[in-house]
Amino acid sequence: MITVQGLSKNFGQLRAVDRVSFEVSEGQLFGFLGPNGAGKTTTISMVCGLLKPDEGTVRIGDYDLWQDPRRTKRLLGLVPQELALYEELSARENLVFWGGLYGLGHAELSQRSGELLDRVGLADRSREPVSRYSGGMKRRLNLAIGLVHRPKALLLDEPTVGIDPQARNNILDIIRDIARQGTTIIFTTHHLEEAEKLCDRIAIMDHGKVLQTGSVAELAKVAGGRDVITIRGSFTGRQVQQALEGDPVAFLNAADGQATLHLEKPDYNLATLINRLGRGGVEVADLSVQKPTLESVFLKLTGRELRD
Repeated sequence: MITVQGLSKNFGQLRAVDRVSFEVSEGQLFGFLGPNGAGKTTTISMVCGLLKPDEGTVRIGDYDLWQDPRRTKRLLGLVPQELALYEELSARENLVFWGGLYGLGHAELSQRSGELLDRVGLADRSREPVSRYSGGMKRRLNLAIGLVHRPKALLLDEPTVGIDPQARNNILDIIRDIARQGTTIIFTTHHLEEAEKLCDRIAIMDHGKVLQTGSVAELAKVAGGRDVITIRGSFTGRQVQQALEGDPVAFLNAADGQATLHLEKPDYNLATLINRLGRGGVEVADLSVQKPTLESVFLKLTGRELRD
Protein backbone atom coordinates (compact mmCIF):
# COMPACT_ATOMS: atom_id res chain seq x y z
CA MET A 1 0.00 0.00 0.00
CA ILE A 2 2.78 2.45 0.94
CA THR A 3 6.29 2.18 -0.47
CA VAL A 4 8.98 4.67 0.53
CA GLN A 5 12.46 4.57 -0.99
CA GLY A 6 15.49 6.60 0.03
CA LEU A 7 13.75 9.63 1.55
CA SER A 8 16.17 12.36 2.65
CA LYS A 9 15.66 15.92 3.84
CA ASN A 10 18.17 18.59 4.83
CA PHE A 11 17.55 21.83 6.70
CA GLY A 12 20.73 23.79 6.13
CA GLN A 13 23.54 21.71 7.64
CA LEU A 14 21.10 19.44 9.49
CA ARG A 15 20.35 16.06 7.92
CA ALA A 16 16.86 15.63 9.40
CA VAL A 17 16.01 12.43 7.48
CA ASP A 18 18.70 10.23 5.99
CA ARG A 19 17.77 7.73 3.24
CA VAL A 20 14.71 6.29 4.96
CA SER A 21 13.04 3.33 3.21
CA PHE A 22 10.13 1.15 4.31
CA GLU A 23 7.00 -0.61 3.08
CA VAL A 24 3.58 -0.88 4.70
CA SER A 25 1.18 -3.56 3.51
CA GLU A 26 -2.54 -2.95 3.09
CA GLY A 27 -4.32 -3.06 6.45
CA GLN A 28 -1.08 -3.02 8.44
CA LEU A 29 -0.39 -0.80 11.46
CA PHE A 30 3.20 0.40 11.09
CA GLY A 31 4.88 2.40 13.86
CA PHE A 32 7.77 4.84 13.91
CA LEU A 33 9.34 4.73 17.37
CA GLY A 34 11.94 7.27 18.41
CA PRO A 35 12.67 10.25 20.66
CA ASN A 36 11.67 13.82 19.91
CA GLY A 37 13.89 15.12 17.12
CA ALA A 38 14.47 11.67 15.58
CA GLY A 39 12.97 12.72 12.22
CA LYS A 40 9.55 11.08 12.58
CA THR A 41 7.44 14.17 11.85
CA THR A 42 9.66 15.19 8.92
CA THR A 43 9.25 11.69 7.47
CA ILE A 44 5.46 11.78 7.86
CA SER A 45 5.36 15.26 6.30
CA MET A 46 7.16 13.92 3.22
CA VAL A 47 4.99 10.80 2.98
CA CYS A 48 1.78 12.89 2.95
CA GLY A 49 3.13 15.53 0.56
CA LEU A 50 3.36 18.49 2.94
CA LEU A 51 7.13 18.56 2.52
CA LYS A 52 9.06 17.73 -0.62
CA PRO A 53 12.07 15.44 -0.07
CA ASP A 54 15.52 16.31 -1.33
CA GLU A 55 15.85 12.69 -2.44
CA GLY A 56 13.64 9.62 -2.61
CA THR A 57 10.18 8.50 -3.74
CA VAL A 58 6.80 7.83 -2.15
CA ARG A 59 4.15 5.56 -3.69
CA ILE A 60 0.65 5.19 -2.28
CA GLY A 61 -1.15 2.30 -3.93
CA ASP A 62 -0.56 2.60 -7.67
CA TYR A 63 0.41 6.28 -7.61
CA ASP A 64 3.65 8.20 -7.22
CA LEU A 65 3.06 11.05 -4.77
CA TRP A 66 4.94 13.71 -6.69
CA GLN A 67 3.95 12.61 -10.20
CA ASP A 68 0.24 12.35 -9.39
CA PRO A 69 -0.32 14.27 -6.14
CA ARG A 70 -4.08 14.82 -6.53
CA ARG A 71 -4.99 11.13 -6.84
CA THR A 72 -2.43 10.09 -4.26
CA LYS A 73 -3.57 12.53 -1.58
CA ARG A 74 -7.20 11.44 -1.94
CA LEU A 75 -6.09 8.05 -0.63
CA LEU A 76 -4.50 9.60 2.48
CA GLY A 77 -5.81 10.86 5.79
CA LEU A 78 -3.53 12.92 8.03
CA VAL A 79 -3.80 13.48 11.78
CA PRO A 80 -1.02 15.98 12.55
CA GLN A 81 0.66 16.46 15.90
CA GLU A 82 -0.63 20.05 16.04
CA LEU A 83 -4.43 20.12 16.20
CA ALA A 84 -5.95 20.90 12.78
CA LEU A 85 -9.42 22.16 13.70
CA TYR A 86 -11.35 25.38 14.20
CA GLU A 87 -12.20 25.97 17.84
CA GLU A 88 -14.96 28.50 17.15
CA LEU A 89 -16.85 25.84 15.17
CA SER A 90 -18.61 22.79 16.57
CA ALA A 91 -17.32 19.25 16.05
CA ARG A 92 -19.97 18.62 13.39
CA GLU A 93 -19.17 21.88 11.60
CA ASN A 94 -15.47 20.98 11.58
CA LEU A 95 -16.22 17.62 9.97
CA VAL A 96 -18.52 19.19 7.37
CA PHE A 97 -15.89 21.82 6.51
CA TRP A 98 -13.00 19.39 6.12
CA GLY A 99 -15.12 16.80 4.34
CA GLY A 100 -16.29 19.47 1.90
CA LEU A 101 -12.68 20.14 0.94
CA TYR A 102 -12.50 16.52 -0.20
CA GLY A 103 -15.61 16.99 -2.34
CA LEU A 104 -18.10 15.07 -0.19
CA GLY A 105 -21.72 15.98 -0.86
CA HIS A 106 -24.18 17.28 1.76
CA ALA A 107 -26.05 13.99 2.30
CA GLU A 108 -22.84 11.96 2.53
CA LEU A 109 -21.27 14.50 4.88
CA SER A 110 -24.26 14.42 7.19
CA GLN A 111 -24.17 10.62 7.41
CA ARG A 112 -20.40 10.41 7.69
CA SER A 113 -20.21 13.08 10.39
CA GLY A 114 -22.75 11.22 12.48
CA GLU A 115 -20.87 7.93 12.11
CA LEU A 116 -17.55 9.46 13.13
CA LEU A 117 -18.92 11.44 16.06
CA ASP A 118 -20.40 8.20 17.41
CA ARG A 119 -17.12 6.37 16.84
CA VAL A 120 -15.01 8.92 18.74
CA GLY A 121 -17.57 9.43 21.51
CA LEU A 122 -18.50 13.04 20.76
CA ALA A 123 -22.07 12.65 19.48
CA ASP A 124 -23.66 14.08 22.63
CA ARG A 125 -21.56 17.27 22.43
CA SER A 126 -21.25 17.56 18.67
CA ARG A 127 -22.91 21.00 18.44
CA GLU A 128 -20.80 22.72 21.10
CA PRO A 129 -17.91 25.00 20.13
CA VAL A 130 -14.67 23.02 20.16
CA SER A 131 -13.18 25.69 22.44
CA ARG A 132 -15.14 24.08 25.29
CA TYR A 133 -13.57 20.66 24.71
CA SER A 134 -10.88 19.03 26.83
CA GLY A 135 -7.52 18.13 25.29
CA GLY A 136 -8.57 14.50 24.88
CA MET A 137 -11.83 15.46 23.16
CA LYS A 138 -9.94 17.70 20.73
CA ARG A 139 -7.57 14.84 19.95
CA ARG A 140 -10.52 12.55 19.21
CA LEU A 141 -12.04 15.15 16.89
CA ASN A 142 -8.66 15.62 15.19
CA LEU A 143 -8.67 11.87 14.52
CA ALA A 144 -12.23 11.96 13.16
CA ILE A 145 -11.30 14.76 10.74
CA GLY A 146 -8.51 12.60 9.32
CA LEU A 147 -11.06 9.85 8.62
CA VAL A 148 -13.93 11.91 7.20
CA HIS A 149 -13.22 11.06 3.54
CA ARG A 150 -12.68 7.32 4.17
CA PRO A 151 -8.95 7.23 3.34
CA LYS A 152 -7.24 3.99 2.40
CA ALA A 153 -4.21 4.98 4.50
CA LEU A 154 -4.07 7.07 7.67
CA LEU A 155 -0.96 8.92 8.91
CA LEU A 156 -0.93 9.63 12.66
CA ASP A 157 1.80 11.89 14.04
CA GLU A 158 1.99 11.56 17.85
CA PRO A 159 -1.83 11.43 18.16
CA THR A 160 -1.79 11.11 21.98
CA VAL A 161 0.67 13.89 22.81
CA GLY A 162 -0.24 16.11 25.76
CA ILE A 163 -3.27 14.20 27.07
CA ASP A 164 -3.96 12.19 30.22
CA PRO A 165 -3.63 8.36 30.38
CA GLN A 166 -7.38 7.71 30.21
CA ALA A 167 -7.80 9.89 27.11
CA ARG A 168 -4.74 8.25 25.57
CA ASN A 169 -6.15 4.75 26.06
CA ASN A 170 -9.41 5.87 24.51
CA ILE A 171 -7.66 7.12 21.38
CA LEU A 172 -5.49 4.00 21.13
CA ASP A 173 -8.62 1.83 21.27
CA ILE A 174 -10.14 3.81 18.40
CA ILE A 175 -6.95 3.49 16.34
CA ARG A 176 -6.87 -0.26 16.97
CA ASP A 177 -10.47 -0.60 15.75
CA ILE A 178 -9.72 1.44 12.61
CA ALA A 179 -6.80 -0.87 11.78
CA ARG A 180 -8.94 -3.97 12.33
CA GLN A 181 -11.39 -2.68 9.75
CA GLY A 182 -8.64 -2.67 7.12
CA THR A 183 -7.24 0.87 7.05
CA THR A 184 -3.47 1.06 6.54
CA ILE A 185 -1.93 3.14 9.34
CA ILE A 186 1.45 4.78 9.93
CA PHE A 187 1.76 5.84 13.54
CA THR A 188 4.58 7.85 15.14
CA THR A 189 5.26 7.79 18.87
CA HIS A 190 7.96 8.11 21.50
CA HIS A 191 5.98 5.92 23.93
CA LEU A 192 7.29 2.35 24.02
CA GLU A 193 4.07 0.89 25.39
CA GLU A 194 2.03 2.43 22.56
CA ALA A 195 4.24 0.85 19.92
CA GLU A 196 4.23 -2.53 21.69
CA LYS A 197 0.44 -2.62 22.10
CA LEU A 198 -0.61 -1.29 18.70
CA CYS A 199 1.85 -1.98 15.93
CA ASP A 200 2.16 -4.97 13.61
CA ARG A 201 5.61 -3.74 12.61
CA ILE A 202 7.87 -1.03 14.04
CA ALA A 203 10.73 1.05 12.67
CA ILE A 204 13.12 2.31 15.34
CA MET A 205 14.35 5.75 14.31
CA ASP A 206 17.03 8.04 15.69
CA HIS A 207 19.03 10.96 14.26
CA GLY A 208 17.10 10.79 10.99
CA LYS A 209 17.82 7.12 10.27
CA VAL A 210 15.82 3.91 10.51
CA LEU A 211 18.02 1.66 12.64
CA GLN A 212 15.91 -1.50 12.61
CA THR A 213 12.49 -2.66 11.39
CA GLY A 214 10.38 -5.64 12.41
CA SER A 215 7.62 -6.98 14.62
CA VAL A 216 7.98 -6.67 18.40
CA ALA A 217 9.15 -10.30 18.56
CA GLU A 218 11.65 -9.79 15.73
CA LEU A 219 13.03 -6.62 17.28
CA ALA A 220 13.41 -8.27 20.70
CA LYS A 221 15.88 -10.70 19.13
CA VAL A 222 18.13 -7.76 18.25
CA ALA A 223 18.82 -7.26 21.95
CA GLY A 224 19.66 -10.95 22.34
CA GLY A 225 17.65 -13.87 23.60
CA ARG A 226 18.81 -13.60 27.19
CA ASP A 227 17.23 -11.66 30.03
CA VAL A 228 18.08 -7.98 30.37
CA ILE A 229 19.69 -7.04 33.71
CA THR A 230 19.55 -3.45 34.92
CA ILE A 231 21.61 -2.30 37.89
CA ARG A 232 21.36 1.05 39.66
CA GLY A 233 23.51 2.57 42.36
CA SER A 234 26.43 4.86 43.16
CA PHE A 235 28.90 4.22 40.35
CA THR A 236 30.10 5.47 37.00
CA GLY A 237 29.63 3.62 33.75
CA ARG A 238 33.38 3.20 33.48
CA GLN A 239 33.55 1.60 36.95
CA VAL A 240 31.03 -1.07 35.93
CA GLN A 241 32.85 -1.82 32.69
CA GLN A 242 36.19 -2.14 34.50
CA ALA A 243 34.71 -4.36 37.24
CA LEU A 244 33.29 -6.77 34.64
CA GLU A 245 36.14 -6.60 32.13
CA GLY A 246 36.83 -10.06 30.78
CA ASP A 247 33.57 -11.49 32.12
CA PRO A 248 30.98 -13.08 29.78
CA VAL A 249 28.60 -10.09 29.74
CA ALA A 250 27.35 -7.89 26.92
CA PHE A 251 26.64 -4.24 27.71
CA LEU A 252 23.60 -2.57 26.23
CA ASN A 253 24.33 0.59 28.14
CA ALA A 254 26.76 1.69 30.85
CA ALA A 255 26.07 5.14 32.26
CA ASP A 256 26.63 6.84 35.60
CA GLY A 257 24.19 5.41 38.13
CA GLN A 258 22.68 2.81 35.79
CA ALA A 259 23.93 0.00 33.55
CA THR A 260 22.07 -2.54 31.43
CA LEU A 261 23.57 -5.82 30.23
CA HIS A 262 23.13 -9.49 29.31
CA LEU A 263 24.81 -12.52 30.83
CA GLU A 264 26.30 -14.32 27.86
CA LYS A 265 26.80 -17.71 29.51
CA PRO A 266 24.25 -19.69 31.56
CA ASP A 267 26.81 -20.65 34.23
CA TYR A 268 27.61 -16.98 34.90
CA ASN A 269 24.71 -16.18 37.23
CA LEU A 270 23.43 -13.19 39.18
CA ALA A 271 25.32 -14.13 42.36
CA THR A 272 28.59 -14.20 40.42
CA LEU A 273 27.74 -10.88 38.81
CA ILE A 274 27.00 -9.16 42.13
CA ASN A 275 30.15 -10.55 43.75
CA ARG A 276 32.27 -9.37 40.85
CA LEU A 277 30.75 -5.89 40.97
CA GLY A 278 31.33 -5.70 44.72
CA ARG A 279 34.99 -6.66 44.36
CA GLY A 280 35.28 -3.92 41.74
CA GLY A 281 33.96 -1.30 44.15
CA VAL A 282 30.59 -0.90 42.45
CA GLU A 283 27.81 -0.16 44.96
CA VAL A 284 24.56 -1.72 43.71
CA ALA A 285 21.37 -0.30 45.24
CA ASP A 286 18.89 -2.05 42.96
CA LEU A 287 18.90 -4.86 40.40
CA SER A 288 16.09 -5.91 38.06
CA VAL A 289 15.72 -8.70 35.49
CA GLN A 290 13.32 -8.69 32.53
CA LYS A 291 12.82 -10.25 29.13
CA PRO A 292 14.13 -8.31 26.10
CA THR A 293 11.83 -5.37 25.29
CA LEU A 294 11.72 -2.47 22.85
CA GLU A 295 13.51 -0.43 25.51
CA SER A 296 16.44 -2.87 25.52
CA VAL A 297 16.43 -2.91 21.70
CA PHE A 298 16.63 0.87 21.65
CA LEU A 299 19.48 0.78 24.16
CA LYS A 300 21.30 -1.79 22.04
CA LEU A 301 20.91 0.24 18.85
CA THR A 302 21.55 3.75 20.19
CA GLY A 303 23.35 3.36 23.52
CA ARG A 304 20.76 5.49 25.31
CA GLU A 305 17.25 5.24 26.71
CA LEU A 306 14.33 6.43 24.62
CA ARG A 307 13.34 9.16 27.10
CA ASP A 308 16.79 10.83 26.91
